[in-house]
Amino acid sequence: MDLLRIVIALFLPPLAAFLTVGLGLHFWLNILLTLFFFVPGMIHALWLVVKK
Repeated sequence: MDLLRIVIALFLPPLAAFLTVGLGLHFWLNILLTLFFFVPGMIHALWLVVKK
């Protein structure tokens, strides 16, 4: 399951953040990071998935 979340984080960072933390602050932060700068959004999503 974690491998699947890592793959999702690479291609759809907000979805990975949502699956990991729900509709919390980190989800909305990831939306902003992904909209403005895709790579930081991807890194943030990977960090959330690996941290959990």
